[in-house]
Amino acid sequence: MTQWAVFGRLAGQDQVVKQLQSAVGSSGMTHAWLFTGPPGSGRSVAARAFAAALLCANQGCGECSSCRQIAAGSHADLLLVRPDGLSYGVKQTRELVLKAAGSPVYGGWRVILFEDADRATEQAANALLKAIEEPPPRTIWLLCVPSAADLPTTIRSRCRLITLRTPPTAAVAAILEREGISQERALNAARAALGHIGRARRLATDPQAAHRRAEVLRVPLRVTGLAEAFGAADALVQAAEAEAAATTEALDVPEREALRQAFGEGSTGKGVATAIRGAAGALKDLEDRQKSRATRIKRDSLDLALLDLAAFYRDVLAVQLAADVELANASQEADLRALAQASSPRSTVRRIEAIMLCRERLAASVAPLLAVEEMTLALAAN
Repeated sequence: MTQWAVFGRLAGQDQVVKQLQSAVGSSGMTHAWLFTGPPGSGRSVAARAFAAALLCANQGCGECSSCRQIAAGSHADLLLVRPDGLSYGVKQTRELVLKAAGSPVYGGWRVILFEDADRATEQAANALLKAIEEPPPRTIWLLCVPSAADLPTTIRSRCRLITLRTPPTAAVAAILEREGISQERALNAARAALGHIGRARRLATDPQAAHRRAEVLRVPLRVTGLAEAFGAADALVQAAEAEAAATTEALDVPEREALRQAFGEGSTGKGVATAIRGAAGALKDLEDRQKSRATRIKRDSLDLALLDLAAFYRDVLAVQLAADVELANASQEADLRALAQASSPRSTVRRIEAIMLCRERLAASVAPLLAVEEMTLALAAN
């Protein structure tokens, strides 16, 4: 078994890996950690690898039953928290704190890995603070957020900060190649995903995902007038909704199937009627959580489409300024050059600002189609 093997899934994070490996072997373990970094940098991957290294007898070999259970999220001493909706409430947090108070089953550490901890409401953050201030013995909190500023100062000050960076294109491509993806496809996907490992993997392996992204990148070429701008807005929202629907279905179906199996669907004998009634209630709870998650995924998918669009115009600006930078959309260089010649750098910057403003409005719960229509009208303006 190979020591530290679980850290092999992190791309371009050598300094972070050294920090975490050093901490595993230290005598004074910090009880709260804050993993920060841009989307796709591997915050939760790093946190889970750290948890595996803490709970595995071989410091994260990736092969033993402990490491396999951690990878599946089923280890008895790992409490994995993934907020389904747009926010994580105080009631949920208090329940989490109660669960975290238990002693380790195997006598080592009790690890609570809280992904997207920035979704905690203000009241939830206060409840979380109390648990982090006075954690039970042998308990470690791992919080994951895009930026340290996304959590209250009172929580940040009690955590050891781990900062991940956007992985280099070559590092992301190398991971995809190790998974059997061709060099050219891996490199194109890594560039397009802007260092987001999970998205790069999906773009390289899912033709429909790649097609939906291509539809988004047609917008700059389509917005030639008023009618075209409205049509492009509708197409952009539809592409984001299709992406969200695909993501949601991939998550929902296995969850429903697992729940039905857990309640013995198709079984016969004593207690079946009681189990069926229990399954109905559990299924309703699951459907409510899935609806909440679907809302979040839809918003995130549209935001991701806008980031793709902003990256396209960023490439246009790079061409206009003859900047020596890697182009995220190098495979579409002809389109980039055509747009670069047809406009000025000032116009390109204005278009990028319109996209960023649209993102802000969507975050403020403005109706998606209205916000995107206003943006595409700005993109169409000279």
